[in-house]
Amino acid sequence: MSENDEGTRKFAITKATALKIAAAVVVVALAVGVGFLWYGYRQDQLAERARTEAVDAAGKQAVAMLAYDFSDVDNQLAAAADGLTGSFRDDYTTLVQQTIAPGAKEKQLTVQVSVQAGAPVSTTPDTAVVLLYLNQTTTSAEAPDARTSGSRVRVSLQKVDDRWLVDQLTPV
Repeated sequence: MSENDEGTRKFAITKATALKIAAAVVVVALAVGVGFLWYGYRQDQLAERARTEAVDAAGKQAVAMLAYDFSDVDNQLAAAADGLTGSFRDDYTTLVQQTIAPGAKEKQLTVQVSVQAGAPVSTTPDTAVVLLYLNQTTTSAEAPDARTSGSRVRVSLQKVDDRWLVDQLTPV
């Protein structure tokens, strides 16, 4: 072999190696791109799931917290506290025991609540804020004819152990 043939041969091997390296770089870049696209898609799926679950949980929990019958108010509202977070649960339980339950028994109040509409204000996979439109129908010993009123509430939720729990309910 001449010196010239040896130089050409090295160049051919170098060219083949360069093509292999370029192909590997393209494959890695495509894999990284697919990974980013999959991650974005997965985050969108989780956010959509959070929106749906949070609106549903907020509606159910608002009804549990706000609807009661004077004959069983203590049990009904105590059961509702299961869907609340720590400090909000404590505040709600105190309000029920000191104000709502005694007033309901004294006036023989029955309150029915229905969710007319609900929409997410903001969501992440673990937190949500939901706006609910509610109708409340109230009867009492003094006013046996049902009185209906509409209200809006802003419900903040946290996902704890795969359950959406209310950590704040604010009239709007």
